[in-house]
Amino acid sequence: MLRVLIWLVLIMPFIAQSKVIHKERSLYRNILVEKNADLLCLKFNEKTRKSTQSCMYQSDPKKLVFNYTKMTFASLLFIDNPKNVLIIGLGGGTLSNTIHELYPNAHIENVEIDPAVIKVARDYFDFVETDSVTSKVQDGRIFIKRAALKKQKYDWIILDAFNGDYIPEHLLTKEFFAEVKSVLTNNGVVAANTFSSSKLYQHESATYFDVFGDFVNVVTDKDSNRIILAGFHAMPTEQQIAERVKRLTPKLAPYDVDMQLLSEHLFYTKGNQDWPKDTKVLTDQYSPANLLNYQ
Repeated sequence: MLRVLIWLVLIMPFIAQSKVIHKERSLYRNILVEKNADLLCLKFNEKTRKSTQSCMYQSDPKKLVFNYTKMTFASLLFIDNPKNVLIIGLGGGTLSNTIHELYPNAHIENVEIDPAVIKVARDYFDFVETDSVTSKVQDGRIFIKRAALKKQKYDWIILDAFNGDYIPEHLLTKEFFAEVKSVLTNNGVVAANTFSSSKLYQHESATYFDVFGDFVNVVTDKDSNRIILAGFHAMPTEQQIAERVKRLTPKLAPYDVDMQLLSEHLFYTKGNQDWPKDTKVLTDQYSPANLLNYQ
């Protein structure tokens, strides 16, 4: 409780100073861009609350704002030099921009259902598009279905789609994860941005395990986000992780990503499953994600 009060005291001056510099109603949601001193944020204004989707320091665009974004780069402890990257859910384009800077020769496909979000990312958040960095307006599941039919494969698949309340239900099922697995290369990894709180945690874990087998949770004590890393064939050895931390640390430092810290927060589920064995797997017929999220 004391930590919450201290946090409120610290952020209240900034909340008061926030200024809406762009507002629009898209097909899916109310979209806001708020400026607060040096911080620029994309927010979805829902009926009951605002949810922050992406933020950028205008004076230092490289420096990542959110902890979950930083945790996503724990993926690089499992893959080397990704050539083909798929990102479901664009936000302000932060992940795409960072990956493009780290791996300028990689082909990055961003899939976003809301065309208004792509436009805002371009206009306010310096979202970079090139011949090798593309954006497509489409539902993520439809995109992956079509990618599977075309035999496309990705080394790194990042699932970061949110509707303002939680992950869309059809992107949280056994059937969807099987489709994701079908477009993952043999040495690839799936990184999913989700949460470590609510009853949904157990169902998500059981569903990922059902499709991918044992996976890794990346959780730090800074917030309730977790990144699920799945699809890899074997857990890297301590020596492999240490070598990758050493190699990646100078590359990620400008983005305020502490690779050593991330390496210390990899929780492998093999022999450490923290959900009941009889937990119901989420399917296309049973996926009450938004209801479970509030339990």
